Amino acid sequence: MAERDWEQFHTPKNLAMALSGEVGELLELFQWLTPEQSSAVMADPGRAQRVREEAADVLAYLLRFSDVLGIDLEQALIEKIAANRAKYPVHLARGRADKYTELGD
Repeated sequence: MAERDWEQFHTPKNLAMALSGEVGELLELFQWLTPEQSSAVMADPGRAQRVREEAADVLAYLLRFSDVLGIDLEQALIEKIAANRAKYPVHLARGRADKYTELGD
């Protein structure tokens, strides 16, 4: 990155947009697949390679975005899991895909 002088372009806005674009490229690989086909996507070597490459691009941009903003991703994930535990108590959410506002009490 430094050798190409690209750091000047790595603003939070640009990185968030690039991340979104890479996620779109990953999604494109799954567009129109049935649930069964999407579960078996890694069985096709060519498609598996493309999935790995797009997943790596997503990770690279997420890591760079987090670095630029000083986000500790591990800590952020720990906090988010705790928040989701509170929003989605097991006794209400087990086996359901409903949003927390639809779970009731």
